Amino acid sequence: MSEFKHLFPSECENCWTPLSPAGGTRVRRYQSVELPPLKAHVTQWMRHGVECPRCQHEKWASTAPIPTPPFGPRLSAVVGLLTGVYHLSRRSAVRLLGDVLGIDISLGAVSAVEARVSEAVKRAVDEAWAQVLSAPVKHTDGTQWLEGGQARALWTIASSMATVFRILTDGKSRTLASLFGLKLGVLVSDRATALNFWAMDARQVCWAHLLRKAISFSERDGPAGAIGREFLDYIGIPFDYWGRLRSGELQRDTLRERMAPVRAQVEALLERAVAARLPHVSGSCEDILKHRAALWTFVDRDGVEPTSNHAERELRTFILWRKRSFGTQSTRGNLFAERVLTVAHTDRKQEKNVLEFLTACCTTARTGRPRPRSSPRPERYVAFPPMGK
Repeated sequence: MSEFKHLFPSECENCWTPLSPAGGTRVRRYQSVELPPLKAHVTQWMRHGVECPRCQHEKWASTAPIPTPPFGPRLSAVVGLLTGVYHLSRRSAVRLLGDVLGIDISLGAVSAVEARVSEAVKRAVDEAWAQVLSAPVKHTDGTQWLEGGQARALWTIASSMATVFRILTDGKSRTLASLFGLKLGVLVSDRATALNFWAMDARQVCWAHLLRKAISFSERDGPAGAIGREFLDYIGIPFDYWGRLRSGELQRDTLRERMAPVRAQVEALLERAVAARLPHVSGSCEDILKHRAALWTFVDRDGVEPTSNHAERELRTFILWRKRSFGTQSTRGNLFAERVLTVAHTDRKQEKNVLEFLTACCTTARTGRPRPRSSPRPERYVAFPPMGK
């Protein structure tokens, strides 16, 4: 708190007896919040030239003490926060800095600051990647991105303690395989064929995607609709049991026992659907059966969620950015976007202040002063909330 003000009644409202603060018994607290006038701290360095009295040679003071670039670590971090994390356009960032802080900065200077912030957080981003790739459970998802109007692929890999982003030339299997390093742990994802390089028994297919597929089947007429409605009935059971496991109502052994008949019935239903040769249904069911080993990993392994909703939530920030600004215009812009948002999402998971961390990174880049590591704690199991909550 910046300031405390104490208010005491002067007299009793019942008998008008004067009251002393020493008789106080309880306190009710109220707060008012205000910002003081904000003004940038500007240091002007003036180099002086001095003429030698003997030979009249003019000697100028060294430029070594003058910091370069002219924008300090915290101001650089604020610029990175505004354009990279809060997705203000550079023009809007320029206006905000002028209106709020009285700082006159050009659009070109904002772009240059972004490049320096991107380079300053590179080591922290590398640490986040190491954290994610070694995590026992990781969620992944991808979407389209635009670079100068050209289609690119944006992918995220998220664990309980870190989230990383990468903008790729395409989302093909060969491109993605190099992104995942040694391919350790369990991968939670949808049924994208580009991810088939991951061992099927070390994957978990997203049941939220299966739910949406079952709903689309159920809206059809005839046998396809009947299969879809039966599939929907079965899908509700794993979600119900999973919710009970998270709440502590069920233990892992009980979950395995109760899911055994459900597993058999679901797979039998899918096999019937394949045999029925229903247009647009049998093929999807056949593909689901190809992922048979990845349907039930959440039943057997601790820390594995039945959905990839966590990765989808992490992508939302980029998707909103794409809608507002139509992506980026260059490779440098891609690096800034993926690095700054990697730092922001990872810091929030690790309960760090994003601005302070960016400032520390920018300070290290300028002075070499150590900064906090981006992954100080081991991965832990986190039950991610359902989408929309």
